[in-house]
Amino acid sequence: MALIPWELSEIDSLQRQMNRIFDRITPTYGNNNGSSFVPAAEMNETAEGIHLKLEIPGMNPQDIGIQVSANSVSISGKREQEIQMQGEGVTRSEFRYGSFERVITLPARVQNTNVSAEYKDGILHLNIPKAEEEKNKVVKVNIG
Repeated sequence: MALIPWELSEIDSLQRQMNRIFDRITPTYGNNNGSSFVPAAEMNETAEGIHLKLEIPGMNPQDIGIQVSANSVSISGKREQEIQMQGEGVTRSEFRYGSFERVITLPARVQNTNVSAEYKDGILHLNIPKAEEEKNKVVKVNIG
């Protein structure tokens, strides 16, 4: 098999193509061009319910949409970019702007009619009680 030398321009072209592919299939972080981002989440399950926290700084509570089904939670919203130019200079921003939607599958069935939500210091807290059949569920385990 013969080795074929690559031109640097071909390698650059290949890298740009790969970057475009990964940009399309992965969430965007730290980009201020209006594309979406995915807020970080933390879930804690207890015998009584599920506590879910999402990191969504800089938003107004009325701009956050929450939908809870029996086994998943959907959180969506949009953060607008505020551009304030005064004089000449360069602005660099690592803030995340744009819309987002995050659907989280829950580990147990929940009572979606009794969910409480609080938004404080950029963190969205959701307390989701488990369905009664999940709380009282007893599973017998047989020893092989």
